[in-house]
Amino acid sequence: MNAEQARLQENATPDALWHRWGPYLAERQWGTVREDYSADGSAWDYFPHNDARSRAYRWGEDGLLGISDRHGMCCFALALWNGKDPILKERLFGLTNSQGNHGEDVKECFFYLDSTPSHSYMKAMYRYPQAEYPYRRLVDENARRGRTDPEFELGDTGVFNESRFFDVVVEYAKIDVNDIAIRISVTNHGPDSERIVVLPQVWFRNRWSWAGGDRPRIKRSQFDNLEIQHPRFGAFRLHVEGFPTALFTENESNLEKLYGVPNPQPYVKDAFHRYLIDGELGAVNAEMEGSKAAVVYDLKIDAGDTHVLHLSMVQDSEPPNPQEANDLFKRRIAEADEFYETITPGLTKELQAIQRQAFAGLLWSKQYYHFDVNLWLNGDPLQPPPPPERKLGRNHVWTHFLAAEIISMPDKWEYPWFASWDLAFHCISLSLVDPDFAKSQLILLLREWYMHPNGQIPAYEWAFGDVNPPVHAWAAWRIYRIEARATGKADVEFLERIFHKLLMNFTWWVNRKDPGDHNVFEGGFLGLDNIGVFDRNQPLPDGSRIEQSDGTSWMATYCLIMLSIALELASYNTAYEDVASKFVEHFLFICHSINNMGEDDLELWDEGDGFYYDALYREGEPAKHVKVRSMVGLIPLFATAVLEADTLERFPHFSRRIEWLLEHRPELAAYIRPMTEPGQKERLLLTLADRSKLGRIFEKLLDENEFLSPYGIRSLSRIYKDQPYVFNLDGHSYTIDYEPAESTTGSFGGNSNWRGPIWFPVNYLLIEAIQRLDYYYGPAFTTEFPRGSGKQMTLSDVAAELEKRLVSLFVRPKRNQLPPSLQGNKAFQHVDGTSLYLFHEYFDGDTGRGLGASHQTGWTALVAKIIQQLYVTAYADRT
Repeated sequence: MNAEQARLQENATPDALWHRWGPYLAERQWGTVREDYSADGSAWDYFPHNDARSRAYRWGEDGLLGISDRHGMCCFALALWNGKDPILKERLFGLTNSQGNHGEDVKECFFYLDSTPSHSYMKAMYRYPQAEYPYRRLVDENARRGRTDPEFELGDTGVFNESRFFDVVVEYAKIDVNDIAIRISVTNHGPDSERIVVLPQVWFRNRWSWAGGDRPRIKRSQFDNLEIQHPRFGAFRLHVEGFPTALFTENESNLEKLYGVPNPQPYVKDAFHRYLIDGELGAVNAEMEGSKAAVVYDLKIDAGDTHVLHLSMVQDSEPPNPQEANDLFKRRIAEADEFYETITPGLTKELQAIQRQAFAGLLWSKQYYHFDVNLWLNGDPLQPPPPPERKLGRNHVWTHFLAAEIISMPDKWEYPWFASWDLAFHCISLSLVDPDFAKSQLILLLREWYMHPNGQIPAYEWAFGDVNPPVHAWAAWRIYRIEARATGKADVEFLERIFHKLLMNFTWWVNRKDPGDHNVFEGGFLGLDNIGVFDRNQPLPDGSRIEQSDGTSWMATYCLIMLSIALELASYNTAYEDVASKFVEHFLFICHSINNMGEDDLELWDEGDGFYYDALYREGEPAKHVKVRSMVGLIPLFATAVLEADTLERFPHFSRRIEWLLEHRPELAAYIRPMTEPGQKERLLLTLADRSKLGRIFEKLLDENEFLSPYGIRSLSRIYKDQPYVFNLDGHSYTIDYEPAESTTGSFGGNSNWRGPIWFPVNYLLIEAIQRLDYYYGPAFTTEFPRGSGKQMTLSDVAAELEKRLVSLFVRPKRNQLPPSLQGNKAFQHVDGTSLYLFHEYFDGDTGRGLGASHQTGWTALVAKIIQQLYVTAYADRT
């Protein structure tokens, strides 16, 4: 057991000591739903970036590449000033949803470079222009551009020309569970000597303004120490190198600036900005104490030079001197190297760097998340009551919701709140490095203070009641299997605990999302923003309804995963055999409905086209397909399960139920392939699409003129590039065309685009489905790859080729070229950026360029799992 594994084992105790401090500080708290106390729910406008330096937050904190304790009470982060900016750089800047021509977008250049799961070592970098930061130009130019124009990024402004920027690297190395060494390295890449002011800051989250209580204190006791009285963990010291100026204020709102009313005391949150930039010496507390403090390093760095600062936050240890700190960093880095080498040994340096930074982004995106919806709706005792409109507004039926935990976020700037289906994918990659944390995250959203009493899993902060794809069961089953293979130990207790919670959610789906009670489901847009001609999350104006291929297929997949879990549990407790038979029977009913609805209804399979489509139903008219070839018609492939040959023999009660169905429900018998067509090694198969349907779907899936991109599977067929699909209804034409990059419409779905780009989550599920089909069919099933090439491949080889295409998004085509995902990113074009990666929300379906949120490492970190299984794990271990 290496040092990091030992720390993770120690974390399994209730105290979770090594997780006490971590990167739990948000990159953006302003503009979130939690901080929105407006009458109309306009979160972006109620709390804009320009107010963030002056207004205390209610529910959390944010900072630049910072850390906090796991209760979010004490925070440490950087602030920077280049001597020219109008704003002290304390947090990341970006455009709001209404400001960006493609929605909200961070306009900064930063990278998460490394982290161990226990956060014993962490490293991140911020690229800071030496010219004045172009806040106004970014806002104005993006406002000028329309939906058909690309986003105007920081690199497009020219501030990185001639390499005129600083790279500010912050590293954290834990001395022990309560003691942290901090190293800040500032490199001047420009051609001239330049000034930069570095202000490490420490402060307390403001809790006293909302409910009363004493303000915690930070004081200067010695020239090189700040004394910090932590309300939960006792006294700490921030030890600083040299004898820098120390500044103190209170983490309280500047009411005079914000609202034109007097401040009850003179020292407020924006004091350091006013002191440094506006020259207000009286803005800070001359008594050298407060709830927020900073030390000031005013540096002049020559061209090409690096200046290193050493600090430490200690409770139990003496602060290390610079040499001791450097030795500690060497040890922690070596331990991190050893830990990751055990996970993916033998990778090339390039693949190691891609995977290591994917894990880093995932681990840095943990965040302390606090939200009490009942208190948010009704207001705090020391504050004015919220407007009455919110009692019927956003999340008003989720009054039970009370979160105060560390949660894996999709992106700590653009999505600084959990999203349930994103989280399921995060946990797959997290399970490689910290399976206990991955399992705890899945269970968390099913706890009674998250899951609605009716069984619905909260979707995301913007609207807990929205419907995300039901992927929690899949993630739980996969993590269980991944950990069991890696350790040789099956965590049956975890599987049983989560299974009982999932039963509640499964029942919610059955009762709420099958309005016709005929096993065809209507979940809404299910996270696939902008994928169809209609906003499937809203009722159609004429009362028509859409029966969804993807909604129905997600439920079929849910059935099969619950079946797999039930059979696994039946190995330990035979009572679960009865539950297993319930899920196989429900799956067969869905199979029958999606493929053969009967005389009065329209099945979702179109035999003429050989594809699954949504169906539109109008009162008094025949149903008709909405014939858009999109991911909606590929999701039926996910509903595939392979059972080993001895399954029926090992579970006699389950076997007898299958036999009864074959005898008494002959219309379902066609969907039980295992009873008549055993696959390789006599395995059994349950799938929505039989072999004939599979072959026809693969023709489109693997056609480079349709779904197959050089970089993965597109979410919409490319045939609509030159021939957009048009659907006519009541004299109106609804059109959808192929949009490989940013969305050109804001009509529904926000700023995301599923009309052509490559998305990692559904690509990953497709690859897994193809692997399961190969596990059943083996060499007996081949398909042409790519379509028209004349080259036949087994499904195993097809899956591997798709994995390679996804990985190629991050691989340099040539030594001096950027990876496809970074092509056109001007922030990389002035120094060697080949060891720096961004993990975007989605990718251009033709060029592979990264799009959407630039740090949505959450589900794009699946590339780390793909690298592991493609280059390290044998095929037999991943089926």
